[in-house]
Amino acid sequence: MNEALADLLDLLDLEQIEEDIFRGTSRTSLVPRVFGGQVAAQALVAAGRTVPADRLPHSLHSYFLRTGDSGAPIVYSVDRIRDGRSFTTRRVVAVQHGQPIFHLSASFQTYEEGLEHQASMPAAPDPESLPTAAEALPAYRETFRDPGTVERLLEARGAVDLRYATTPPWGSVGEPLEPRSQVWFRTQGKLADDPLLHICLATYVSDMTLLDSVLLAHGRGGWAVGDVVGASLDHAMWFHRPFRADEWLLYDQESPSASAGRGLGQARIWTQDGRLAVTVIQEGVVRVPRG
Repeated sequence: MNEALADLLDLLDLEQIEEDIFRGTSRTSLVPRVFGGQVAAQALVAAGRTVPADRLPHSLHSYFLRTGDSGAPIVYSVDRIRDGRSFTTRRVVAVQHGQPIFHLSASFQTYEEGLEHQASMPAAPDPESLPTAAEALPAYRETFRDPGTVERLLEARGAVDLRYATTPPWGSVGEPLEPRSQVWFRTQGKLADDPLLHICLATYVSDMTLLDSVLLAHGRGGWAVGDVVGASLDHAMWFHRPFRADEWLLYDQESPSASAGRGLGQARIWTQDGRLAVTVIQEGVVRVPRG
């Protein structure tokens, strides 16, 4: 396990300050605000701390309400909405400086047998055949608005081995492509056998690249290039089957629509052996800078 992953695990190990109230800190982000995936993952950790260990998340729905301050702690308040025989529902509000910045609703379920079917996994290259971020990113140094972006990207994603199977947005600036993107990811080291931890880490990663497909459709390079500005608006996930975040996962993403200054990304996360593990949908602000 590298130092960045150890730091991320510390970040997800929230401090309990009262019953159903937890406090978290933040880590370095590419932009001067709290990374959305961090807030979502921490909120899910907080919810999970109030649920029996035999119940795992099967879905979450969330809204990003205000920009988070990376220099201040975040307080997560959990409401115990319902405890049923099979399902448990929790609501979490993340607060900074006295104002809510994020809202999450999550539903947990005990394991049960049921009907089974799934879509077929899309074709993708072997993750081991793809360049690492450290190998691929320096080639785009001149494309980024700030030459130091390469180092900041590597630092911000240091806990995760994330490899593009398709062209990243900054690799096709000015050249619109099919609105689809694929990345493989896994944590930079082995994790404990805690299913909730693996789900929370996948939640963290899921906000890193989901709107790439929106950018690709318009030949835009993204926030680091400076040809769009934006932020996540909402984020929803459905967890279908068990998976490990320390083993390769394929994040297959596409954008069916962009309009009115917003872009929609939808995705599926697959295990390397072809099991559909997670479905993700997010809408974000995607605006072209004026002037």
